[in-house]
Amino acid sequence: MSQKAKGWLLVVAALAGVWLVQNGANTRLTPPGPASAEAFAAGPELLPGSPVAEPLRPSAPVRIRIPSIRVDAPMMRLGLGADGSLDVPPSGNTDIVGWYKDGTPPGAKGTAIVAGHVDNGQGPSVFYNLGALKKGSTVEVLRQDRRTAVFSVDAIEVYDSKDFPDKRVYGTSEHASLRLITCGGGFSESTGYEGNVVAYAHLTSVR
Repeated sequence: MSQKAKGWLLVVAALAGVWLVQNGANTRLTPPGPASAEAFAAGPELLPGSPVAEPLRPSAPVRIRIPSIRVDAPMMRLGLGADGSLDVPPSGNTDIVGWYKDGTPPGAKGTAIVAGHVDNGQGPSVFYNLGALKKGSTVEVLRQDRRTAVFSVDAIEVYDSKDFPDKRVYGTSEHASLRLITCGGGFSESTGYEGNVVAYAHLTSVR
């Protein structure tokens, strides 16, 4: 892993959960949370019996589709702000997903981080139903190289911000792995969402 990538992981581990919590709407919409059956049985593992595809060469993602929760959205690059925190997709655009442009692109070897808002002041956003995913759900990422990376969801978990497992979420992977992150967990009228929903997936095929 490059020094740049290592530095990014440190930044994201410290700040990604924070911006997602702070950028949730301050009104309670009660998005679905993952059922306990969708969590890992015993640590981060690939879903048993699920195929594992060879990683692709890096190529930027342009669109994400998650048929089971009706997500079909464009993707944008996210950089770091002046304060060193991860930029966010525009809160006023409810149909856009971001990925860190200097991190691992979805489909390449390693852990790709993808984030989207759960809601804003006007209502649900693109990842509102992320907590409703099931193990084995399909995530399709269309890339600039005109290939579609197809992922299978291995688990969906929810974490309080104070217990966010940085290494588990952002750690390196020998496969082409994907993390989908949004706000979730408890809710405070004064500060908004108090945690995050994270879906773990790995590359199973390429079209």
